[in-house]
Amino acid sequence: MIGVLSNIGVVSFVALSAYLLLLTGEISFGQQAFFAIGAYAAGIATALWGWPLALALAWGAVSGGGAAVLVGIPTLRLHGLYFSIATLAFAEMVRILFELFRYQVEIDGELVGPNGAEGFRAIRYIFDHNIDAVQFLLLIYALLAAALLGFFLLERSRTGVAFRMIGEDETLAGLQGIPVAGHKILAAGIAGALAGVGGGLYAHLTTYVEPRVFDVMLGVHSLAYGLIGGLGTALGPLLGVLIDIGLLESIRPLAGYRMIIFGGIVALLLIVRPRGLLDERLVHRIARWLVRSRPAGVDGRR
Repeated sequence: MIGVLSNIGVVSFVALSAYLLLLTGEISFGQQAFFAIGAYAAGIATALWGWPLALALAWGAVSGGGAAVLVGIPTLRLHGLYFSIATLAFAEMVRILFELFRYQVEIDGELVGPNGAEGFRAIRYIFDHNIDAVQFLLLIYALLAAALLGFFLLERSRTGVAFRMIGEDETLAGLQGIPVAGHKILAAGIAGALAGVGGGLYAHLTTYVEPRVFDVMLGVHSLAYGLIGGLGTALGPLLGVLIDIGLLESIRPLAGYRMIIFGGIVALLLIVRPRGLLDERLVHRIARWLVRSRPAGVDGRR
């Protein structure tokens, strides 16, 4: 159970990453690339450079965010399908680069570090520092809670409103004085940093990463989380992760049929609720209900 909960928490970061880009109207199939960059960067930092975990995770976030900005600048003029294909191509390029990437250092008589397609083993920081599974689980969810708090504040800020306006109508947002290009690059950078943190946590949770983990299916799933859970709030992608991993785990005995069932459910949900379960309309209704159910103050006001 702790392993499943840890997996849900880690995957939630890449789900939030894809969700942020969806808010700006962009569909990315490439967030797994920044997840991979964060995983390798944080793993190298602790296993080879001897950095503390907090600094390594920050390095993973910076690496993922920096790469996302570098990709976001040249793809700024692309929209819709063209942007999606560009992100997918970048993600595959990153995966292939990691299959060629070798950077090993001898530690205690053994070679440690990325070794091409064979992956990156012995990321043993949490074991070497006696961090048990429950403590690491708490760390994952503490960081996830911080990310959700960041989304809560962002969506109530002018920047968050600008993100949604750009997602609704980019041209109209530009005519109203919103710097569209700057906001889209900012969104790409934050999204990349979120995926980078998730990748760093994943590398230390599993102690082992390999390029094939970061294939296109991870990108498809990260995108599906937001579309299933809903685009009305940052809790939507987390709901999508719970449905996805919870469903897949519960029907594990069905083996190869699991993905067919999952794909059918996703298709049905997108037909019935194209903006996801927690879409903007439902979130607005819940917010209004909460306001109405709040007890009146001493002066009779709510």
